[in-house]
Amino acid sequence: MIGPQIFIALPLGMAFFIPMVSRKLKWFPDVSGNITTFLLLLFTLLVAGENTTYYMGNWPPPFGIVLVLDGFSWFLLLVINLIAFMSTLFSVSYMEKLYTSKLRYYSLFLLMVAGMNGVVLTGDLFNLFVFLEISVISAYALVGFGCQARELEASFKYIVMGTISSLFILFGIGILYGNFGTVNMAQLAQFIRGDGFNNLIAFSFILLVVGFLIKAAIVPFHAWLPDAHPSAPSPMSAMLSGVVVKACGVYTIVRITFNVFGFNPMISNIFLYTGVLSMMVGVILALIQFDFKRLLAYHTISQIGYIFVGFGLGTPLGIIGGLFHLLNHSIFKSLLFLGAGSVEYETGTRDLNKMGNLIKKMPVTSFSTLIGSLSISGIPPFNGFWSKLIIIIAAVKAGRPVIALWAVIGSILTLSSFSKVQKYAFFGKGEEFDKEKWSDYKEVPFLMRISMVSLSILCVATAFFVYNWTEGPLNSVIKILTDGVLPYINKILGS
Repeated sequence: MIGPQIFIALPLGMAFFIPMVSRKLKWFPDVSGNITTFLLLLFTLLVAGENTTYYMGNWPPPFGIVLVLDGFSWFLLLVINLIAFMSTLFSVSYMEKLYTSKLRYYSLFLLMVAGMNGVVLTGDLFNLFVFLEISVISAYALVGFGCQARELEASFKYIVMGTISSLFILFGIGILYGNFGTVNMAQLAQFIRGDGFNNLIAFSFILLVVGFLIKAAIVPFHAWLPDAHPSAPSPMSAMLSGVVVKACGVYTIVRITFNVFGFNPMISNIFLYTGVLSMMVGVILALIQFDFKRLLAYHTISQIGYIFVGFGLGTPLGIIGGLFHLLNHSIFKSLLFLGAGSVEYETGTRDLNKMGNLIKKMPVTSFSTLIGSLSISGIPPFNGFWSKLIIIIAAVKAGRPVIALWAVIGSILTLSSFSKVQKYAFFGKGEEFDKEKWSDYKEVPFLMRISMVSLSILCVATAFFVYNWTEGPLNSVIKILTDGVLPYINKILGS
């Protein structure tokens, strides 16, 4: 039996081992990094359907630290480790040409993966904070990995916003610990359920929510993201957009809301209104961008809004839509960032005005990016269409037709934005297109193509998750969230 601790111990151990041997074995970072992420993905698939509570040091809760593997944490493990493997595979050739010091890159990357795996598995708030800091501090370093002025500025902005976020979270945890004398999430849920949602609990909840909303880059807490995504190496951009904002932001706020504090109409409105605001602000700002990766960064803000709307509806159908879109966004947005990275790798620019006719020189990159563009725009039969459709139907059924209308408008504007990308970069040409440089372009190396093709296939394959909304692969996750606080308490602490 594979214990949940392996998902933290393996990448954490390898993150420290790589620098110890890689100065003499130059090939070791690539090989060990990819083997580690592949094993993590394999182990995730092997533990599908398991429900395990692991007691660190054999100390039972609430006295000891617990790791909780349930349907929701497994679902996030799948997202994290799938995108991590695709990103490390892409990194082999990409980092060789554009960056130096692979040993530091892979060490930081695996440290970030270990932190995110810990965030989704931990059963107590303080260790959630510790794992959160491990993952985001590694992310700060990876955003500024190129050490150019632009990258360092973006990393500094991310650090400032991330530190403010972490202080909110730490103060919220401190208030709960001072009041209840525990940080175990199940025991906190038990006490909150008994005491009711009084002013002190409400204040700590607000602190935690604001902290996690900053991590999720939801409007109006999104200022760090448009600079961080373009500045990072493209595999890291894929991780930031596809995984980091979800594991450190979306997952954490959904977990504490549904399984610790309890979902209520006030929380529902916070989710819905911030979700719609992010949905529209992100896509409108994306429309005016000509920096390829910056355009994708604003679409991350917009698509996270859809996820929040799904969870904010609070109905089983809405939660299905939120979960499904979380998975789909991880796949198609990672694909788009890897596609943008491939274009930058070959052309040396992210400016759409300087690109053109890449379909003739880079067919694999072009078609992969087209699939990602159709998916994020909600065009059938790709996965993004189905998750958006579920959210729209759920909003109508929940008596929120205006929110459904905003979701439709956001999707139309997204299609308009990506039509511009396809026109300028792949099927037409920009205003500053250079024919002489274009003649030297060629397709990217094999491993980079493998990552993009694999994610393109998943954009179609995951659409079949919609085959049965109530009994499909997401059913166990939905049950954990819709059942609320009491079953979570019973699972960890006993009846």
